[in-house]
Amino acid sequence: MSDWNDKIIVEFRANGGQVGGQFAGAPLLLLHTVGAKSGQPRVHPMMYQKVDGGYAVFASKGGAPTNPDWYYNLLAHPQAEAEIGTDKVELVARVAAGNERERIWSAQKAAYPGFADYERKTTRQIPVVVLEPAP
Repeated sequence: MSDWNDKIIVEFRANGGQVGGQFAGAPLLLLHTVGAKSGQPRVHPMMYQKVDGGYAVFASKGGAPTNPDWYYNLLAHPQAEAEIGTDKVELVARVAAGNERERIWSAQKAAYPGFADYERKTTRQIPVVVLEPAP
């Protein structure tokens, strides 16, 4: 994990899910995944959007040409956990498609224009992942 992520994780946990800097005031969660290749636990801070029945997260990777590792972790192991504020929630991930993806993605770009910038930087379609409560 990067020092940058480590600092955000420490700040998030020390302040009940609130952080400063570029994420100040933004909805942020800590996504716990299992490494697709390593099988090791991973923690990823990221912005989310509340959606019917769960949360959406965005595999933007700042507009890089490849998807982030956490996306592949969820494809391999869709059972996940998220820290949201001071709560821990057991979740199951699925990739949104079609109209559902477009509706969620358009709302994210409208609320946080940086996501539109990420989209312009890359030729890939940025995946939208819906995290729903585990049964």
